[in-house]
Formats: sequence, structure tokens, C-alpha cells
Amino acid sequence: MRAPPIFATLGCRLNAYESEAMAEMAEAAGLSGAVIVNTCAVTAEAVRKARQEIRRLARENPGAPIIVTGCAAQTEPETFAAMPEVARVVGNHEKMQPATWASLAAPDYGTERVMVDDIMSVRETAGHLIDGFGRHRAYVQVQNGCDHRCTFCIIPYGRGNSRSVPAGVVVDQIRRLRDRGFNEVVLTGVDLTSWGADLPGQPRLGNLVRRILKMVPDLPRLRISSIDSIEADPELMEAIATEPRLMPHLHLSLQHGDDLILKRMKRRHLRDDAIAFCEEARRLRPGIVFGADIIAGFPTETEVHFENSVKLVQDCGLTFLHVFPYSARQGTPAARMPRVPGPAIKDRAARLRAVGEAALTAHLAAQVGRTHRVLTEGPRIGRTEQFTEVSFARDLPEGTLLDVTIAGHDGTRLVA
Repeated sequence: MRAPPIFATLGCRLNAYESEAMAEMAEAAGLSGAVIVNTCAVTAEAVRKARQEIRRLARENPGAPIIVTGCAAQTEPETFAAMPEVARVVGNHEKMQPATWASLAAPDYGTERVMVDDIMSVRETAGHLIDGFGRHRAYVQVQNGCDHRCTFCIIPYGRGNSRSVPAGVVVDQIRRLRDRGFNEVVLTGVDLTSWGADLPGQPRLGNLVRRILKMVPDLPRLRISSIDSIEADPELMEAIATEPRLMPHLHLSLQHGDDLILKRMKRRHLRDDAIAFCEEARRLRPGIVFGADIIAGFPTETEVHFENSVKLVQDCGLTFLHVFPYSARQGTPAARMPRVPGPAIKDRAARLRAVGEAALTAHLAAQVGRTHRVLTEGPRIGRTEQFTEVSFARDLPEGTLLDVTIAGHDGTRLVA
């Protein structure tokens, strides 16, 4: 009997989406007995973890060829090609091509050991139609790559320049997912608010959102993944204000709360821009909830700079904080800047996480006694429209929408 390939996915939701698409292509090509590791390159620590995962999988699957792909494989192919456990290294563009998987399904898994071309020359984003993953929420890739060059970020060199999936392809895929019973779809990409810049007429993300909601009227919930708030267009803001099926939760790529550090990061917004966006979105959609990415210990960061990030949590009204201790990434301008000592980075990240935990607790406490519509993700777990986790005392059907009253919380999630 043919053994299906094993997939190990590290990093972002986009990687998880692409692993699903790769699994379909590998199955169609007849690939068997291999282990595919879809890597992340966002930090040096992510690359270290990828190597660690490869060694672990090699021990647990003796004799199985290991194929390494993803952002770390794209940016550091030589690192993985040098590992004795690795049979093949596949680039980010190549991994989404059916011909690649047909080659890997051949005897000896093809002849090319390293299949990594220049990602910057890629101009199209393949609109792969997958069945979605999980039984409750589907992720749809509408954009890939990034045209910006933040000084801490290696991802553009792993993903290439920004490319958009045409709106018609996106709508068709969401219709297909809705026909399969999905009640929630999440739009995802590397730099989501740049969607459309490379398409005829240069439509914006707000146009895509409005088109989806109009063309798929029976889709109960549409969610947007991480966005760059400075790029939010007027039509997106109008959708936030007027479209109840667009979920009232936005994850923002803020990165810091101090203007000087933001400039050194080469971000395109200042502190007041972030605060103004959150105030305007909250005015348009009372009850909207914000998450944010914030880096602690960026090079040259002082205690005063750091405190501005701490204050930003309250000034923006952030609820879900993703805190990243700065990790120097070879090949980025920030890696050449004067570094903050490691213990100080660790301490500041811990302090910022504590502020985030307090903000989440306050949000949870404010929901007690309220009624929320929840999408069940498992027998006893679900999420509100604001993306807050809810636990149930008894098993419920997975993937359904239910109105529940919040009885309390346990510090990390609501209890219905």
C-alpha cells in the first residue's frame, strides 16, 4: 500500500494553507513515503527550529526522504542542502507547481537536489483551489509577496514581490468552500492590504471584501487576517462600518510604539497613525477588537522607546498581543544596527506580554453576561465574532454557529 507523504508545517497561516495545496498536488502526482517540511524564515530562531524539526523527523521516519521547502528553504537553500538528513530542497514558487510534485514522485525523487529559482522574478500567484482545512474555518490565499523593505524582515526575499489573485478566482473559491459547508472564510496573504496593486485598474482590498460579500450572499462570516493599517482604503473602512458579515476583529502589523524606532524599522506609519486608525475603526464599528504584532528589543531601543510600545497597548485599545523578542536576521539592515543586550530583550518581551495578558483579561471580563454568536471549532471550543475563544461545558456539533451567553472566563478564554 502506498504511504501518503507526511507534512510538517512551521510558521504562518499562509504556510498552513500552502501545505494543504501541496498535499493535494503530491497526492495527485502519486508521491509516497516522503516527509515534507514547510519552513519559516521570519527570525533566525525560526530557521534553527526548522533544522531541529528536520532532525527529529529523520529520527522518527528512518529511510524516508525529507523534502524541505518554504521561506527558509528559499532564503537559505545551501543551509538545508548541507544537512545529511535532507534529500531535496524546493523553493517557494516551485512548491506550488504541479510539475514539481510530478518530478518528486519519480524514482529517487527527481534528479535536481536543489530546486530553488529567483523568487523576485515571479509575477503570478497561483490561485489553488483546495477544500479548506478543518471543518469550521477555511483560509483563502488572495495575495503573496511584499514590495516593502522593513529593515528587520527577510520575508520579501522568501516570498518575492507582491502578487494578487484576481477577484473572480477568489470569489469562485469561496463559493466552492461555502458549498462544502464552511461558515467562515479568512482572507490571507503576506501583505494583504497591497492586494490589487498589480491587477488591472488597481482595485483595493476593500473592493475585494465588498465583492465577496455581494457575490457570496450566503457566506455567514468573512474575516481578514493581518493588515497594515496605514494601507486601509476608504472602501475597506466602509465595509467595516456597514457589513455585519465582515467580522469585527483586525490583527494589525504595528511592530512598535515609538516614532524613532518605527523610522529605523522603515515602517510607513507613525505612532499617531496607529492610534487614529484604531479610533476611527472603533467609531465605525463599536465593539471591534484589535490584535497586533509588536517587536521588543529592536536595535537601538531604549527604555523610553520601549515604554512607548507599552503605552500603545492602551492608546490603541489592543486586546490580542503577539510579542516578538527581536532576533537578528542575517541579510537585513537591522542586523547591522547596534543591538540591545539579550537579557534586556527577554525582560522587555516578558513585560510586554504581561501587559497583553492584562488587556486580554479586561476584554474577557467585559464579555461576561453578554450574548455572542460563536462558531464551534471543536466539540467544546469555539470563537466569537471578535475572535475570542469560548469553551463549552458539553459537546456541540463542530462547524456550526450558535448564540451563547457568556457565564465567565478562565483568564485566557470565555466560558459559556
